[in-house]
Amino acid sequence: MFGHGVKLFTLFGFDIKIDLSWLILAVLITWTLARGVFPEYYDDLSVSAYWWMGIGGMIGLFVSIVLHELSHALVARQFGIRMHGITLFIFGGVAEMTDEPRSARAELLMAIAGPIASAFVGLALLGIDTAFGEGWSRPVHGVVVYLGFLNLILAGFNMLPAFPLDGGRVLRSLLWMWKDNVRWATRIASRIGSGFGVVLIILGAVNFFAGNLIGGIWMVLIGFFLRSISQQAYQQLLVRKALQGESIERFMKPNPVTVPPSISVKDFVEDYVYEHHFKFFPVVEDSRLVSCVTVDRVKSVDRDQWPIRTVRDIATECSEDNTTSPETEPIDALAKMRRTGNSRLMVTRGRELVGIVALKDMLEFLSLKVDLEEST
Repeated sequence: MFGHGVKLFTLFGFDIKIDLSWLILAVLITWTLARGVFPEYYDDLSVSAYWWMGIGGMIGLFVSIVLHELSHALVARQFGIRMHGITLFIFGGVAEMTDEPRSARAELLMAIAGPIASAFVGLALLGIDTAFGEGWSRPVHGVVVYLGFLNLILAGFNMLPAFPLDGGRVLRSLLWMWKDNVRWATRIASRIGSGFGVVLIILGAVNFFAGNLIGGIWMVLIGFFLRSISQQAYQQLLVRKALQGESIERFMKPNPVTVPPSISVKDFVEDYVYEHHFKFFPVVEDSRLVSCVTVDRVKSVDRDQWPIRTVRDIATECSEDNTTSPETEPIDALAKMRRTGNSRLMVTRGRELVGIVALKDMLEFLSLKVDLEEST
């Protein structure tokens, strides 16, 4: 669902990234702590002290979320579940799984690892403050106590049985163990998660009209977000199940339409774009794939230059974003299309063009198969 943010660093082999929406959260958290929370509980401090406390609390939140998601990722690695990394965004963080857990036990242990880590960090911080806090300045004491309770709240909130929160994943694992049916377990857990989202939306609206404007808006936003991702998580499982055991050849069209590099841009538009209605074409010369050409590249050329310029002039190198191999799993090809925005991928073996995979064909297959499986 997420995961294409800016990479900050690598930790234990996992890329730690932030989505640009995290910057909004960072500003909101810092402002809320510096202007509201800390002045309320620690009076008579300077304005600069409050702002430094706000920045410290925001950085501590960042570290807390990374540790929470890192615990998920480390347990997932023990069960052979591939992970892209960890991305922080406006509603928290997510450990990006390439694969779903293969067993209910793996799901349970991976899900529970995050809240356990957060609870441990929270109790440790409060314990350290109790033991040594008397010698600290009030700002340091305030930030440590805040982060201690924050981690406990993070653990508690994530244990709500609302899929795909950690508690919802725990619920799914228990349902999975009960009936040994992951699709049924996911459907039940996602419906409960969607229901929690509705409850948060209602509570947020009540808070908003009761005068708690900021809190009400946040609850409504989180409710809509939770409702959305719970439904998406179930759909993603259906997609994975539908594509399981399939090969890329099922969706590949061999002998695709190709373009020679020597023709003019004008002929390319009239004989290929208008004829076949594609926005992307492989460029082939002497039976070898040499480059790619898109409609967007045509737009960069003045129309009066179309008869003069050739496809070779506007073509670009093929890349990982628009190619895939015959051995690629269909789910990985679909993920690449969604990530890059490309609706067609060239299937290549070295410099040989084997065929073309189109998003339209994959979605039609998925729609039919999911409908058939849901009716059984």
